[in-house]
Amino acid sequence: MPQVLVVDDDDTVASVVVSYLERAGHEAHRVGDGQAALDAVASRPPDLMVLDLMLPEVDGLEVCRRVRQSHADLPIIMLTALGEAEDRIAGLEVGADDYVTKPFSPRELVLRIDSVLRRSAMMPQPAASLVAGSITVDTAARRATRNGAELALTVRELDLLAFLMAHPGTAFNREQLMREVWGWTFGDQSTVTVHVRRLREKIEDDPTHPTLIQTVWGIGYRLELP
Repeated sequence: MPQVLVVDDDDTVASVVVSYLERAGHEAHRVGDGQAALDAVASRPPDLMVLDLMLPEVDGLEVCRRVRQSHADLPIIMLTALGEAEDRIAGLEVGADDYVTKPFSPRELVLRIDSVLRRSAMMPQPAASLVAGSITVDTAARRATRNGAELALTVRELDLLAFLMAHPGTAFNREQLMREVWGWTFGDQSTVTVHVRRLREKIEDDPTHPTLIQTVWGIGYRLELP
């Protein structure tokens, strides 16, 4: 039974989310502040964390940043009541895999959670091993290495890298990547932009002048084999 940690100081929101998760077959545990979330992850890492942005003690951005330092592959979906695009992007840039803006549909949140959990458990790629220069992705083990050293990638970063490596030389727009990698036909496509930027920082010699994941102006992105 997948274990989901819900981090939200709003009792009503947290209770509704926990209830929907339990009805969907998940084991849900709730904490109400950022420090409690860090303690919970340290003692018993969940399969996924639903993390509110505005929290007492330690805010959601800092929680996400600290969790990423020790648990790079822990799926994180961020909840935010803030409507500004800059706030949503900030969550993605510190390592969130996805986000949902309040007020939200609990059913949609559960669907997003299920989508992330499925992708963290398996990767539907045709090849067992993908190679692009110094980068290798083992799709069965869900591991990526660069020059033999393991890369600390999030669930979505690994999915995005593997998808692009499985289709070298093909340009994809952000809508296509959102559909193929995130499994959604709607949503803020800046999510793709932020994930590409984060991924470049981990795999490119010079992220400001990428040679692997290249921008195709007016279209989107393309992975070029060395």
